[in-house]
Amino acid sequence: MTIQIRKSSRSITNNIAEGYGRFFFQENIQFCRISRGSLSETLDHMIVAFDEEYISDLELESFRVLHNDCLKLLNGYINYLQKVKSGSPNQ
Repeated sequence: MTIQIRKSSRSITNNIAEGYGRFFFQENIQFCRISRGSLSETLDHMIVAFDEEYISDLELESFRVLHNDCLKLLNGYINYLQKVKSGSPNQ
């Protein structure tokens, strides 16, 4: 389980970096969407860890806060990229 959590959580930032390195807005957006999927996968692993009693309720809830903060940032970045792609970054 630890290995799965490490892989999915590292995939979040790996995909953001890969998308940024593509230099095309649509590809960057697509990699951010993949990153968002990895974020959801990591949350699912944490829920399983809780169900299997590897982590406490408090640890799961703390992770959910981090997950939600990260999701908001990622969605905001995707929205920004979509606006820049359409030619209106200041909307």
